[in-house]
Amino acid sequence: MHRYRSHTCGELRASDVGTDVRLSGWLHNRRDLGGILFIDLRDHYGITQLVARPGTPAYEALDKLTKESVVRVDGKVVSRGAENVNPELPTGEVEVEVGEVEVLGAAQQIPFTINADDGVNEERRLEYRFLDLRRERMHRNIMLRSAVIAAIRSKMVALGFNEMATPILTATSPEGARDFVVPSRLNPGKFYALPQAPQQFKQLFMISGFDRYFQIAPCFRDEDARADRSPGEFYQLDVEMSFVEQEDVFQPIEKLMTELFEEFGGGRHVTSPFPRIPFRESMLKYGNDKPDLRTDLELVDLTDVFADSEFKAFAGRHVRALAVPDTGDQPRKFFDSLGDYAISLGAKGLAWIRVGEGGILTGPIAKFLTEENVKVLTERLGLEPGHAVFFGAGEFDEVSKIMGPVRVEAAKRAGRFEENVFRFAWIVDFPMYEKDEETGKIDFSHNPFSMPQGGLEALETKDPLDILGWQYDIVCNGIELSSGAIRNHEPDIMFKAFEIAGYDRETVETEFAGMLRAFQYGAPPHGGIAPGVDRIVMLLADEPNIRETIAFPLNGNAQDLMMGAPTELDETRLRELNIQLRKPVEKPSADPAK
Repeated sequence: MHRYRSHTCGELRASDVGTDVRLSGWLHNRRDLGGILFIDLRDHYGITQLVARPGTPAYEALDKLTKESVVRVDGKVVSRGAENVNPELPTGEVEVEVGEVEVLGAAQQIPFTINADDGVNEERRLEYRFLDLRRERMHRNIMLRSAVIAAIRSKMVALGFNEMATPILTATSPEGARDFVVPSRLNPGKFYALPQAPQQFKQLFMISGFDRYFQIAPCFRDEDARADRSPGEFYQLDVEMSFVEQEDVFQPIEKLMTELFEEFGGGRHVTSPFPRIPFRESMLKYGNDKPDLRTDLELVDLTDVFADSEFKAFAGRHVRALAVPDTGDQPRKFFDSLGDYAISLGAKGLAWIRVGEGGILTGPIAKFLTEENVKVLTERLGLEPGHAVFFGAGEFDEVSKIMGPVRVEAAKRAGRFEENVFRFAWIVDFPMYEKDEETGKIDFSHNPFSMPQGGLEALETKDPLDILGWQYDIVCNGIELSSGAIRNHEPDIMFKAFEIAGYDRETVETEFAGMLRAFQYGAPPHGGIAPGVDRIVMLLADEPNIRETIAFPLNGNAQDLMMGAPTELDETRLRELNIQLRKPVEKPSADPAK
């Protein structure tokens, strides 16, 4: 018999009754019922119930052990009997009468419960992540991640893509976030940057004559954490294709995403085909560029209706309305609580009206609406008795920030929100540039390596803020899964595009020397995309926080509480790297007594 096990803890069935077996695993739970000891033994594959009788060496050994100790047991498989079958376990028809026990790894008292969710805080869980990963939910999430990545690789190869690796130590690149830098011992005073994305290298693969590249790529960005963004590092399915237009990229990626979410989504319905929504339309109808399409409610622009209104709250401001049908029987609390929700987002309040029988309007602002206002609202919003209308007014971005989430929240509260579905969309036609409201500076709004729609002519003749890029995102259930673009592969267009964003020719030649040199030796039209693996798994696992799908994540302050990173370097190591530290100056205390 094998030194540690003849079977796994998820393997035994009724057909094994009478067999002598050897199992190894963790002491998951223990129950003493009438002097008989019942043990749940757990390994990667499942749980088997053990039985130890009083007065036996096995009973004495198992009774003293703490939970999560690792043991090897020898015993005989017996039937539980029909009245004791546990239908929730694949091994629930049998148990093992233990004859011999060997302790392989005794455990100290564990800091939190493994076999149940005891509400322990995240910091504690991350400090003892190796214990947290023993929990069933976390174990399941990590195995889901492994299966998803394996499926991605298989499907990408079937679609004609080839997996290739790109460097980790590279040069800095303006990807929109701060770089993590690594000092060079052999080149004093110089630094590598960890890649924010393999952007330039995957383009260079295309220029080198390869046709369809993919990689499960680690990316590093020094940015703050969010529920859907882990600080420090993340993984993406990095993809690039030669001789393609936008739709050529969409076809294989849409097929991949549909198959992935159908295979691992637990039967939840998947949108197919994905609708194409222009960026500006998305901002107007949904309040953001990552719309949650699990509701059909849409925002309607009414700015022109109230442009000359005597109602000061709307006059001369950007106004958008959300009509919610079948709310006629909702109590006043429905409206007030939704207003409180808007206030929590930064609004001063949420104006609303209700449509009663005969089209009579009631609500706080009904008296301020003229007959002409009511007529236009009825036509544009399709108002009928039972409708409620919520209004947002202010600057465009301000209204979007409030009314986008209000749209989703109102749908949930009014019962107009689909659960257990995946609603995908492509967001297309992003603006190539945006203006910094504080400085007035024109900058790239998306990916600086994108091809502008209209090419060089558009860059030379159009207002920069009117130029669209061949840029696109995939969104699902209000989460952005990826960004991509058809690339700018012509040096003249690249110089002009960066010039508009404030980069002179010398700077472009210095920062993108490798790319520019490659473009001058025959570059094919190419494009790509990079869906986030972490976010894909987060959606499939139905987890609200992305860290629940990553084995060893950093916390919200970009710290590894388990390994103690980041750490300080001693003086010897600093000298070896030619680094002298300049620590931040502590701010003086505001307390005059100190």
